Amino acid sequence: MLHTGLERSTNSWSARHARFARARGGRAGFTLVEMLVVLAIIGSIVGLVGPRVLNYLSESKVKTAQIQMENLASALDLFYLDAGRYPSSEEGLAALVQRPAGVSSWSGPYLKSAGLPKDPWGHPYLYRAPGQTGPYDIGSLGPEGREGGAGALSRSTQAK
Repeated sequence: MLHTGLERSTNSWSARHARFARARGGRAGFTLVEMLVVLAIIGSIVGLVGPRVLNYLSESKVKTAQIQMENLASALDLFYLDAGRYPSSEEGLAALVQRPAGVSSWSGPYLKSAGLPKDPWGHPYLYRAPGQTGPYDIGSLGPEGREGGAGALSRSTQAK
C-alpha cells in the first residue's frame, strides 16, 4: 500500500505519543506537582510585575491630566486674545466651546473636541476666575473625585 507524506507523519506522531504514554505508566498529561510549580511561577511574576504596571498607569493618568490642563490654559489664552478677558466662573470652560452671551469677538470653538474634556478619572475639570494667584485656576478632582482629596491637581496662573 502506498502511503502519502501526511499519513506517514501522522503515524509517526501517533507512535511517538504512544511510546511516551507507555513510559509514563499509560497516562499522558501533567502531574499535580508540575501544575503547582507552574502556577507558583506565574503567581510570583504577577506579584512582582503587577504593582509596577499599576503604578505606571496611575502616573500616566496624572500626566494626562496635567497635559489636558495645559491645553485648556492655552485655549483660555486664545479666548483672552479674542474677547479681551477670561471667561467668568459662571461661564466656565463651556465658553471655550460655545459663545457666551455678551462676547462679540468670539472666534471659537477653542478646543478640537466638540465638548469639554473630562479628567482621566471621568470628572469635569474645575475652573475659577479670578484665581487665587492669577486670572484663573484650572483643577482636577483626582481619583477620589472631591476637592482637596489625595491626588487632586491644580494649575494656577501667574498674574499677567
